[in-house]
Amino acid sequence: MSDPAASTHAKGLALTAFGGMALTVDIPLIRLADGDPWPILMVRSGMTVLVALTVWLVWRAFSKNVPPLIPGRVGLVVGALYALSALSFMTAVYNTSTANLVFILAFNSMFAALLSWVFLKERPRPVTLAAMGVMLIGVLIIVRGGIGAGHFFGDMMALTSAFLLATAITITRGSGRDMGFAALVAVALPCILAAVMTARTGYRIEAPWWIIFNGAVIMPISFFCLANGPKYISGPEVAMFYLLETVLAPIWVWLIFSDVPSRETLIGGTILIVTLVAHSLWQLHAGRKRRLALGTIRHPL
Repeated sequence: MSDPAASTHAKGLALTAFGGMALTVDIPLIRLADGDPWPILMVRSGMTVLVALTVWLVWRAFSKNVPPLIPGRVGLVVGALYALSALSFMTAVYNTSTANLVFILAFNSMFAALLSWVFLKERPRPVTLAAMGVMLIGVLIIVRGGIGAGHFFGDMMALTSAFLLATAITITRGSGRDMGFAALVAVALPCILAAVMTARTGYRIEAPWWIIFNGAVIMPISFFCLANGPKYISGPEVAMFYLLETVLAPIWVWLIFSDVPSRETLIGGTILIVTLVAHSLWQLHAGRKRRLALGTIRHPL
């Protein structure tokens, strides 16, 4: 007999892995579009909202089981967090290096573990607490290098984005609600703000097809998958799939733009990646042991 809990967990892992993999090309596509921050944010967010509403309306026309766009007040809170995270993320893209940005965003998983401990009473194990301490050292090394390179503001925006994402994941986990469309529709707020600013500063996007593809395809897929992940797996596990962006986005940028990270970024990023990989493997192994133990209790020999 199959274990429903194991099946649900596997579904959550597959869903968030797919979303995390799609997210790895977000920053390269933003840079390939070669435009000013506000019009880039306007087109990226506008396409995401348009696709989300279209999919929701088509789904609603053929099924009565379509998830709500905004599931109540908690949906509004989660949506606001995703909107603020999108604003801080885009600000960081234009004020720090790609490597700094994605390495600092990897701290998202440790924020999620801490928030789950405080608000959901999901106490982290000592290994997780140790990993949080090591990752903090890695982030401090990156930020220290960013101060010397004039990236401090961008690094702080990246850290803010990571915290807001972790908060949204934790609230979603606690509510158990479907937040896939809430995360997508939420970017309407950054879109409106960006449209107002674009009207003032002017429109410049040299290669708009890249950002249109990003907003219409990549962001809806990644946001929907990652926002629904907490329904099936823990917040820290969902957050750890942002590690895919941490590892792969700098590689794509290096291959396309020859953007070589600084020494501090490489040192701090290596600490973050090694710690996250080791902790992820430990968590998956511990989860497998717990499920096997439950299976043994349920079906004694």
